[in-house]
Amino acid sequence: MTRPTSIAFASLGCPKATVDSERILTQLRAEGYLIVPTYQGADLVVVNTCGFIDAAVEESLDAIGEALRENGRVIVTGCLGARESVILAAHPQVLAITGPHAMEEVMGHIHAHLPRPHDPHSDLIPPGGMKLTPRHYAYLKISEGCNHRCTFCIIPSLRGPLVSRSIGEVLGEAEALARAGVKELLVISQDTSAYGVDIKYRSGFHNGRPVKTRMQELVQELARLGIWVRLHYVYPYPSVDDVLPLMGVNAGKILPYLDVPLQHASPRILKAMKRPGDIENTRRRIEAWREICPDLVIRSTFIVGFPGETEAEFDELLDFLEDARLDRVGAFAYSPVDGAAANALPDPIAPEVQQDRLARFMEAQADISADKLRARLGQEMTVLVDEAGSGRAIARSYADAPEIDGVVHIAQGRGLKPGDLVKVKITRSDDYDLWGKPI
Repeated sequence: MTRPTSIAFASLGCPKATVDSERILTQLRAEGYLIVPTYQGADLVVVNTCGFIDAAVEESLDAIGEALRENGRVIVTGCLGARESVILAAHPQVLAITGPHAMEEVMGHIHAHLPRPHDPHSDLIPPGGMKLTPRHYAYLKISEGCNHRCTFCIIPSLRGPLVSRSIGEVLGEAEALARAGVKELLVISQDTSAYGVDIKYRSGFHNGRPVKTRMQELVQELARLGIWVRLHYVYPYPSVDDVLPLMGVNAGKILPYLDVPLQHASPRILKAMKRPGDIENTRRRIEAWREICPDLVIRSTFIVGFPGETEAEFDELLDFLEDARLDRVGAFAYSPVDGAAANALPDPIAPEVQQDRLARFMEAQADISADKLRARLGQEMTVLVDEAGSGRAIARSYADAPEIDGVVHIAQGRGLKPGDLVKVKITRSDDYDLWGKPI
């Protein structure tokens, strides 16, 4: 009979640390690990430390030393983990260190050093969790709620203000997805640029290292995974400028793609929407982004027929579209959502006028998109296969998010399967899609 995989645990510090220990112990038991009371004979030891005062630091270091002497395989977590250098100076042989409130990171280290026991219940769950997307891509939600009060939107009343997820938890989930075979992560939230603003960008911990809860640091860490990372719902804040150098077809795995919801281009309409109204600043920011990252693809969404929108203001939107020449654009006619403040605005637009403007808008964008795709003829691009069969495949390039953007058709796709990354030469284009053949 196989001996159960066992873990010994030491918990020091305040009641908050006790709760952290309880969460880790609960997860260990749920995954089938046996918790034992002594270090000797255990397969591994976890020490949850305290670092509040000097006496607590000494007590924690002594506990780590005892676990090392009696067992030799020790993972350290807790408040003293925030002072990693102190631990390593005394005990450089520990297996891993994390900070407090880091259950996902602790479990990740345990899995790395001590494979999970077989459990007939938990093993029914795939390594990356239950997903509704295909196995080769997944959405990574980094926050909930929104601090904006756009007059056409009721998200804040439904989901509340911005609440950022722990960066350790987010990165732990991303690593689990990558280990499960995901080839592309799509970072989503209501406002990705604002990640961490609610907690003043407080540092969390990942793999024993402090990491700021901020978009730039998040993206830097995700780039280490070696898979595609695509950013959605990015507001055009100055902080986005710091992310652009991480992008590029040959610069790394952060795809040169930004989904930036602009909604309109008339300053008056933007003000009525309670959106950032300095459209000239937005133009300049887009130009700066393209200078930093020439490969950048920008996607956006717009609303036509907003209450009070005049024909001249709609023309401002068309002029912006022609000037900015965004790569991927979606639009919809304004629709009064129950509870939205915009419903009370005067001069609603007749539905037939809305639909006429929507058709003219999409016609203008189709011409822009066709021009941009025509420029890719003859280029070589790496694409990710979504569907394959009967000698054909449908894939996406870095310029294409699933479900909302175009695709790359591969006629000579025999042997390809979903999740494959393949280099193709572009041979044909239309308004929204490309065709290519494997190289």
